[in-house]
Amino acid sequence: MRMTASTTTQFPFASAELAAELARWLRQLSGERRLSPRTVEAYARDVTQFLSFLSRHLGTGVTLATLSRLKPLDVRAFMAARRADDVSSRSLMRMLAGARSFARFLERNGKGSIGALAAVRGPKLAKTLPRPLSIASAKRITTTDPRAGEEREPWILARDAAVLALLYGSGLRISEALGLKRKDISARGDTDSISVKGKGSKLRVVPVLPQVASAIVEYVAVCPYDLPAEGPLFVGARGGPLSPRILQLAMARMRGALGLPATATPHALRHSFATHLLARGGDLRAVQELLGHASLSTTQIYTAVDTQRLLEAYRNAHPRA
Repeated sequence: MRMTASTTTQFPFASAELAAELARWLRQLSGERRLSPRTVEAYARDVTQFLSFLSRHLGTGVTLATLSRLKPLDVRAFMAARRADDVSSRSLMRMLAGARSFARFLERNGKGSIGALAAVRGPKLAKTLPRPLSIASAKRITTTDPRAGEEREPWILARDAAVLALLYGSGLRISEALGLKRKDISARGDTDSISVKGKGSKLRVVPVLPQVASAIVEYVAVCPYDLPAEGPLFVGARGGPLSPRILQLAMARMRGALGLPATATPHALRHSFATHLLARGGDLRAVQELLGHASLSTTQIYTAVDTQRLLEAYRNAHPRA
């Protein structure tokens, strides 16, 4: 790759050669690996922080040779510095994962190895289980009822209810729901499945319940904006793409109205979708496909959630518990 002035400006802490490799790696993430722009941005931010710290820590610009000479002590110094900035264990683990990914890229391309990164253990993560909503709460949140007293236009309330109904009814991520186009849903309300683009641009087919399709049709009918077939299905107050933040704020208002905990987020509806399916005898492999998980082990966490709830019910109800 030919070095450009913009690349040098973007990574001022790195030598020209290292900056070029970093730019190549980021292009590979978005091109060959088809990671989303946000994921690539997060990788770039994490590795930039790591290399920027090394530049200050070592008192010199970082080169490929510098990286190959790193010692575990240097990596631990980075971890200590981030800890001092109150960075969580999960965020620190993500930063190390990004740095290791870049290191593997350099090694595969014959640019040296960074053994110090592999020699240092990441921080221990506390095991946390998803916190699904109850079936009754999930159902209420996917209607306009909890927000009846708000001074908002009816079409906005209908829109938010339709999006949240998709998250719970089809197990979608917010980004997947907001990525739908108008043509994906029939105007007659007889859509029984849709194709969604998940992580890594992987397509999967998910079912659409009649109640969910009906909620979307009701929203489209009252939406004041023209919704072209190739345009976004869900739009904001001014007719542009709908921001995920708007859904998060809507959910926060409903939490207050329904007395739900802070863990009741839009993503918790996806957790609820998986947990409630498995609790009613849903096949684990089928739920994996519906959620778009690459690994079955990712889906298995929901079986632990269901077991935990059974044990809690037993302890609360059994006379000898």
